[in-house]
Amino acid sequence: MQTTIPLQMIDLHDDGVHPLIDIRLFGKKFKLVLDTGASRTALDKELLTQANAEALISATDRLSTGLGTNSMESFTMMIDDMRIGRLKVELFEAAVLDLSTINIAYEQLNHPQVLGVLGGDVLMKYQAVIDYGKRKLKLKY
Repeated sequence: MQTTIPLQMIDLHDDGVHPLIDIRLFGKKFKLVLDTGASRTALDKELLTQANAEALISATDRLSTGLGTNSMESFTMMIDDMRIGRLKVELFEAAVLDLSTINIAYEQLNHPQVLGVLGGDVLMKYQAVIDYGKRKLKLKY
């Protein structure tokens, strides 16, 4: 089976575009950046805390690389109730980081707040096909 999810393309004002998708997590709607360059799905610690999911966050001794640094404090969370379109994503471990700089930049550009990035871990598992022309993401399940 396959689900097709619309991509919302946001303009970064002369610095490219970011494709966003809608997801459901903890029974609430959130937006994620579709990030083919991210090896793992990463979620913002502050927004998870605001969603009362702080008890699910675990500390890790790993340091995150990317996002302009190699020394960011990192946490993880086991996710078992994320939905993307009709797809219920199977249990997986997401990185939990301070992504506030992304949301601050988005706010300055009048873009919506994002919970984080959907990375290669989920995209590969569900054989993602991204169609920028039609602004659609297809996932197989």
